[in-house]
Amino acid sequence: MKTWTPETDGYDDQRTGFQRRDPHRPARIFGATSAHDIQEAVRYARDHDLRLAVQASGHGHTTPTDGVLVTTRDFAGVTVDPARRTAAIQAGATWQQVVAATTPYGLAPLSGSFPGVGAISYTLGGGIGLMARKYGFAADHVRRIELVTPDGELRSVTPDDEDLFWALRGGGGNFGIVTELEIGLFEVTSIAGGSLYYDLAVTPDALQVWREWTETVPEEITAAVTALVIPDLPMVPEPLRGKHIAQLQLCVLADLATAEQLIAPLRALGEPVMDTFGEIPYAESGRIFAEPEQPHGYRGRNILLAELDPVALSTLPELAGPKAPAMCVVGIRHLGGALSRPPAIPNAVGRREAQYALTVLSPGDEDFSALHSGILEPWTSIGRQLNFSFGPLTPEEVAEAYEPADLERLEKLRQQLDPTGLLQPNHPI
Repeated sequence: MKTWTPETDGYDDQRTGFQRRDPHRPARIFGATSAHDIQEAVRYARDHDLRLAVQASGHGHTTPTDGVLVTTRDFAGVTVDPARRTAAIQAGATWQQVVAATTPYGLAPLSGSFPGVGAISYTLGGGIGLMARKYGFAADHVRRIELVTPDGELRSVTPDDEDLFWALRGGGGNFGIVTELEIGLFEVTSIAGGSLYYDLAVTPDALQVWREWTETVPEEITAAVTALVIPDLPMVPEPLRGKHIAQLQLCVLADLATAEQLIAPLRALGEPVMDTFGEIPYAESGRIFAEPEQPHGYRGRNILLAELDPVALSTLPELAGPKAPAMCVVGIRHLGGALSRPPAIPNAVGRREAQYALTVLSPGDEDFSALHSGILEPWTSIGRQLNFSFGPLTPEEVAEAYEPADLERLEKLRQQLDPTGLLQPNHPI
């Protein structure tokens, strides 16, 4: 196992991930390639009275550590068992790596909109993926968890370990460092998916039509909309440059002809400025959202909604559009369906009654708190989704992600497993 300190070549490369705002400044970095390496890092942090954070693959941290940092980019194997329809994924694997391993068998995981996201951190936080309304949260389909607890011990956690198996699936990185996750897979090889891009200056009712449409769709459709002012830059597709765009993001588990019938109310808006909707292999499902792949710094806030209030929705183009003092990316995801139903084996994922998730994000190093609060002010929140909360939260804000009794249960378990506060998860419970 390699280690780095601030004086070591490669330190800066290891301490930075996709999220470039407030990078980690650890005293020592451990480059894990095995569960044993993670045990060694935990014991080092414990023996030297240092806090420990994990730089997983994907979107990365919210609060930098100055203690011990474990990186997992070289611990990213994926093993598929096609007969059982499962995959065992190691700590640093991204969804892109998981999808690449599963699709040759005609199987797909409940992966997210951005293939570069770390599969394990995404799943521990719940995981709202491209097929979420049909199959539920990614956390609902975890079979087994290999975990290094804060005492340095490696544990295999199954449904027999009722409390810990419950807590890990939805409780994030509060209870240890997951070295391997076994997940269920689904027989999906292709989907009808893509985006319809509308210029809000030309089609101002696009958001409201999308809202009305989501109230009618079957669970085979998982949809979202992102509204943002696209920069007028050469690397941007020419039809989008400089426009305030509503990107209607669609994943339909049906053949293309049926899918076109289902999205007909959206096409009735008129000709989009760009259209990427069609039948695509699941291996190329990242094309649906087409999110930026270049690492950068950003901050974002999320709230969960019982409904998509049309009056509040009408304020977004003014508050977060061309007149906003900074670039705002507003994303709304349609929830409900299987996300609202309890899983076969209970877990800690909270606020399942939510029907929409609303996130506002801004790139850069400024303080966006007042801007984001103003954009979210017209809405009535019923909680938050921690995976979409890109920045530090207060304990009260973290608590909004859970039912009160569940939060109490999570707090009690964390105190038992990590009484000294060794672990530094993104959103501490």
